Amino acid sequence: MRCDRIWRNARLATMAGSPADDGLGLVDDGLIACGKGRILYAGAANAAPRDLEAPESVDCMGRLITPGLIDCHTHLVYAGNRAHEFEQRLKGVSYEAIARQGGGIMSTVKETRLATDEQLLAASLPRLNALMNEGVTTVEIKSGYGLTLEHERKQLRVARELASPNVRGMNITTTLLAAHALPPEFAGRADDYVDEICRHILPALIKEGLVDAVDAFCENIGFSREQCKRVFNAATAQGVRVKLHAEQLSDQEGAALAAAFRALSADHLEYASEPGIEAMAREGVAAVLLPGAFYFLREKQLPPIDLLRQHGVAMALATDHNPGTSPLTSILLVLNMAATLFRMTVDECLLGVTRHAAKALGMSESIGTLEAGKQCDLAIWNVERPAELVYAIGANPLHERVWRGA
Repeated sequence: MRCDRIWRNARLATMAGSPADDGLGLVDDGLIACGKGRILYAGAANAAPRDLEAPESVDCMGRLITPGLIDCHTHLVYAGNRAHEFEQRLKGVSYEAIARQGGGIMSTVKETRLATDEQLLAASLPRLNALMNEGVTTVEIKSGYGLTLEHERKQLRVARELASPNVRGMNITTTLLAAHALPPEFAGRADDYVDEICRHILPALIKEGLVDAVDAFCENIGFSREQCKRVFNAATAQGVRVKLHAEQLSDQEGAALAAAFRALSADHLEYASEPGIEAMAREGVAAVLLPGAFYFLREKQLPPIDLLRQHGVAMALATDHNPGTSPLTSILLVLNMAATLFRMTVDECLLGVTRHAAKALGMSESIGTLEAGKQCDLAIWNVERPAELVYAIGANPLHERVWRGA
């Protein structure tokens, strides 16, 4: 079998194991063979095809190889930052007061609207670099800071550009966060803005090929369940999958709404009820848990981890990188936060940024596990055991990041 590259003498965490072994699929003396950017073989060296040949063979010297990590929920493309608001909140200034001064999400909207494509690209690259430096090979990027067709298009266009080979080697999926916030020009007219989304913004951006999925923020301070449903109807009518910011601050029955549309994922879920989780389980909707926002906002309501476990809902993890509630660009810190704050196990954490994150993006056929036929995206680590990736705070044991075999 002719290959382009072989990695030998490695310990593998294939993430393709059965529930009996918690899913990590550990292989002590492992080998990975790659050809044309795809995995040809991943498994025990003594079971590999005998006729493997490659111009390059890498001795991993016992290092651990996992699939390339996946950050399946970010708001990475925006202008400006809100560090000054963070400082104000530490001094006791309320969010409402900050918003009245022109702060909050509208300050990010203003800066993003003013920024050129080149400025947005320059601002986004350091955030993406930070994720890449920790073994991330796939990132989901949401819009939602433009709130007009012109500026939502600009955000999504820059997100697409980040994925181009001459910028960064990376899988990037783009999500139109259609119903995120109410723009100032539609103040007091949320239903009219939803009409604008459904009739103009969403169809145009889908037609232009800039949208892989459509998202909405279902919350008292966001959009109602009925308004989100209208957005979802418009998206699914055009063949685009949906996902939902659900139950972060209150139970709006968003999890059940996501299930009704067979969404890719429902994200946050701190206030999700058992009926909502049961509905997600029936329809195969992934849960995306976001410990960075939980930490940054000093939340007290934990997501219902035990219920998600009991009902067999796939639990993904992500940074939720955004300027207001989770200015986090470390996927490794997410692992530790999920373990310490949410009491998730090591195996749950690692599956959450590989196999289950792939499911949350609808990409299970191509990424998330080390299996023949999948994209050869690897993270090679200087660790003795998988738990070290979850345990250490502030450490980065990445030895090499491999995207599509190179």
